Amino acid sequence: MTKVLTVIGARPQFIKASPVSKAFAEASDIEEVLVHTGQHFDENMSAIFFDEMGIPEPKYNLDIHSLSHAGMTAKMMMGIEEAVNLEKPDAIMVYGDTNSTLAAALVSSKLHIPLAHVEAGLRSFNMKMPEEINRILTDRVSQLLFCPTETAVRNLEVEGFESFETRIVRTGDVMYDASLQFSKMIEPKERINDLGDIPEKFVLGTIHRAENTDDREVLSHIVSELNALHREIPVVIPIHPRTSQLIDKHKLQTEFICIEPVGYLDMISLLQGCSLVITDSGGLQKEAYFFDKFCLTIRDQTEWTELVEYGANELIRPADGRIKEIALKALTKTFNVQQGIYGDGNSSQKIVAEIKKYLN
Repeated sequence: MTKVLTVIGARPQFIKASPVSKAFAEASDIEEVLVHTGQHFDENMSAIFFDEMGIPEPKYNLDIHSLSHAGMTAKMMMGIEEAVNLEKPDAIMVYGDTNSTLAAALVSSKLHIPLAHVEAGLRSFNMKMPEEINRILTDRVSQLLFCPTETAVRNLEVEGFESFETRIVRTGDVMYDASLQFSKMIEPKERINDLGDIPEKFVLGTIHRAENTDDREVLSHIVSELNALHREIPVVIPIHPRTSQLIDKHKLQTEFICIEPVGYLDMISLLQGCSLVITDSGGLQKEAYFFDKFCLTIRDQTEWTELVEYGANELIRPADGRIKEIALKALTKTFNVQQGIYGDGNSSQKIVAEIKKYLN
């Protein structure tokens, strides 16, 4: 039987892995072994996703977190290498652009095991972002490059990947698969009511990226603007633990509604119920689009450039002090949903089929 070792470690990867793990389970001739690096270790940032999304229990949990980039990546490589030597997989699969992704990519390359990269070809073209480094290096050592969009395919072609020993496949986006699958399982209003006193009309926000939180001045700008917006329309923020710590450290005053981190089904409910999304997350930009919500992205660049091109997403520099102004205008905006840019909801099955084809 063919064996695939899948390495995950962060919230978005749990979501992406869910429909693919289901597709693996439905394929009688492939065994999937999960390795959880522990990169997200908070209960609401990790374990709750396995519980509510039906992801198989990881066979290996490395419990590696709260270290520097170098320390984390090195320890992950050691743990992943040990799991690989025990399992002897036919292929390794990774998702996205985290330290967990890069660590597994380097191990697969050193041990000459075929690597499949889900979300290949994404580019923000900002080499100061650790995620950009991770995704470029992972793509370069992958044999199977599963691209969510045509833009991602073109990025790889421009970089010369067609001349490498790789297979580039536009599969569509597994997060779209997940959104279709799990949105059918929930009653949004009931779940929102369970989260506390959430207003009927609100803006949903998330802030967690280092470029927005590590600089006190930038974080202060963002908090101030969200406070100002909250005076016009309620703003609800499922607050990332690290962001919360930095807000407390810098003694910043928040007026907007902060709630504990939420699981994926609760986040879908909030997305369905909100009037607008403000975020610096890569995944939430797409999820907003899946649920027909306009998104403001507090970043200079985005890897999901097609959303900007289609008028569903607008980039905002946090230091410009215009989050409130642009958000109030955005509340009146609409956009046309472009069918098919993220696939047809069967990306997971296509990925499993391509892996079987490659290994047989």
